[in-house]
Amino acid sequence: MSDIHTNTQELPIIPGEEPAPKRRRGLRRFLIVLASIIAVLAIIAGVVFALIASSFGDIKRVSLEQDPSLKRPTSSIGTNILLLGSDATEATDVSLEGSDLTGNRSDSIMVAQIAPNGGSVTVMSIMRDNWVEIQGHGEAKINAAMSLGGLPLAVNTVENFIGARIDHVAMVDFESFKGLTDALGGVTVTNDQAFTTSDGQFTFEPGDITLSGEQALGFVRERYAFSDGDYQRARNQQTYLKGLTRGILSADTLTSPGKIVSTFDALKPYLVLDDGFDTPTLVSLGLQSRNVRGDDITFFTSPTLGTGTSPDGQSIVLPNWDELALVQEAFATGTLDEYVVNVQPGAEVPQG
Repeated sequence: MSDIHTNTQELPIIPGEEPAPKRRRGLRRFLIVLASIIAVLAIIAGVVFALIASSFGDIKRVSLEQDPSLKRPTSSIGTNILLLGSDATEATDVSLEGSDLTGNRSDSIMVAQIAPNGGSVTVMSIMRDNWVEIQGHGEAKINAAMSLGGLPLAVNTVENFIGARIDHVAMVDFESFKGLTDALGGVTVTNDQAFTTSDGQFTFEPGDITLSGEQALGFVRERYAFSDGDYQRARNQQTYLKGLTRGILSADTLTSPGKIVSTFDALKPYLVLDDGFDTPTLVSLGLQSRNVRGDDITFFTSPTLGTGTSPDGQSIVLPNWDELALVQEAFATGTLDEYVVNVQPGAEVPQG
């Protein structure tokens, strides 16, 4: 029988040392590769953060210092961020100060609470026509506060409405939705009812639809197409923000440095923050809510008794102060995420 020869060569054995089993060598190679991948991802993440942090300081900041004579709630648990949307380009004019934003009305008002444990975010929309007390000016629609006293008075009015302090403010022009949407390659939303915008430009079918930038603007602005007007517009704005946050927090975006930077760049020209919302604050909030994903963000609208008419003949929204007392307690104790569990869709208007 002839000898069988192969090309396999044995690894040299060092005297006094046992050869490493193949499984152990394979595991070692895998760990080296894994460590290399993690190192590369860490570098990429660091570069992205550096790019964003370096320009984060360039965003327009405004002072929220309030008149010390105004009544304010006591400090609350959790982090409350007031989100204001406006169709007025003056609202994000970098030459203006917070107190100079008089004459502008906030078209969209939301308050986001980051739970004390950082595990969830709850966002409450406030109907802009809610009839409330604005200190120093009597009763008026809540969105008039900015017109009457700039951002400081707007913050004070919202604080007294929710019964808790506002920690930070972010104000955006609705035009930013167009750039944000396009930067993500579109935003998918679940539309609950078909409608055509009042200008006839867009028709949105029910179900899952992917919006372009221009479509996103039409989707969040429209109110005349609905029998309940601003109520449905608030729901649509919530629907859009759900889709937007899912897109931003998706694996596809989080693993794409270019998409992260382009998304931030699309928002930056249309954004105004309070002067305390600096880079260290951004890092702190990011660490606090680092595990939050799209499904951990819940939206609802502040409870109302429906619409009515003010003494001077304006069409207004009537707050449900009895139910708002429970909302205020939840804001003050950092338990808004627990409160919203029992809130049913459409509960902002009494049924039946």
